[in-house]
Amino acid sequence: MKITDLRCAVIGKHPIVRIVTDEGLYGLGEVEFTKSYLKPWVLHFREALIGEDPTDVERVMLKIRQRGSFKPYGAAVSAIEHALWDIAGKAAGVPVYKLLGGKVRDKVRVYNGSIRQKRTGDRPEDYAADVKWMMEQPQNFFMVKQGISFHSNMKDTIEDFHYGVTQKKAGYHGAMDQGMISERGFNHMLDCVIAMKEVLGDKVSLALDCGPGWMLPDAIKFARAVEKYNLMWLEDMLTGDYVPWVNPQAYRELTTSTSTPIHTGEQIYLRHNFKELIETQAVRVIGPDPADIGGIAELKWVAEHAYMHSILMAPHGTANGLLGLGALINVCATLPANYIALEYPSASDPWWEDLVIGLPPQIVKDSMVDLLEAPGLGLDIDAEAARRYLREEDAGFFD
Repeated sequence: MKITDLRCAVIGKHPIVRIVTDEGLYGLGEVEFTKSYLKPWVLHFREALIGEDPTDVERVMLKIRQRGSFKPYGAAVSAIEHALWDIAGKAAGVPVYKLLGGKVRDKVRVYNGSIRQKRTGDRPEDYAADVKWMMEQPQNFFMVKQGISFHSNMKDTIEDFHYGVTQKKAGYHGAMDQGMISERGFNHMLDCVIAMKEVLGDKVSLALDCGPGWMLPDAIKFARAVEKYNLMWLEDMLTGDYVPWVNPQAYRELTTSTSTPIHTGEQIYLRHNFKELIETQAVRVIGPDPADIGGIAELKWVAEHAYMHSILMAPHGTANGLLGLGALINVCATLPANYIALEYPSASDPWWEDLVIGLPPQIVKDSMVDLLEAPGLGLDIDAEAARRYLREEDAGFFD
């Protein structure tokens, strides 16, 4: 089997990768909806892939893996890797999890990172009302994650929240504000945590997406201040979204200063850049994204290495789309006992649920998702239904 074409079309907000072969099989991969601009970067790899056997996934990846980078530019490589595994599974007639070593679990646990409504504001009562709404959703999530501090609007809406420079109309998703947090801002965050925990109690766990942007002394002080609320984790305080470095030494100082679990990893590309973070036990939880780290095999290697160092695994994925969910389900079925849950990616536009073939009507039940048993990653796109969302330049995408 040989690859005859690599195609990419932006459907809605997602760049969708389609690898075509001379035997009629094709594979699909999906890039986060926040990265619509990456289509040219995906197509940059076309000439390198044509003529290769897509079922030799690792051999193909050796040609392109070193051409990716930290978020966002690892996404192109990652989506191609997903499409290769999709073809490999279809060629073998088995779900991809079988090719990754087989399943460890029959269902995968998920947490809520994407089922959202617009919050009424950034006051403690607004946060309380928001998590109450989340608790009432039919998915019955065991855990919800909320953005605070630099990962929320409170850095702009709370007067004198911090002493750093505030970017206005930066023009980029995830543009980083950074600086020492004021006493007013610090106390406001604590009040929001208290308000949310009063609603959630011990029925639904709470994690906080915090940054990046914190200075280490503030991060230590806050992590200690919330210890009694038994949070699942504090995520990306020092580095995170779009930050192209890891800073394990600072994370280790933060981690060893508190009993509150510290989490990072969604922006990190390749296992090599998790090495020091894991081997120095600089965090308690890692959250690589299979659509950014370099693919699902890369995520599995990192999970196994973390397991040997007693570090927990909670893969990121909130914007990965429904095809991205297929990739997450397959790899998470194979992960060791350090797996907690994956961040559930819902449809970025409601009509995606009409385009994607292979998902049940109710995907999440009691915070669990069934494995996908169709060959490959288990999901497909209804080509006829999707054509209405194609741009003229992508008219031949499904041919």
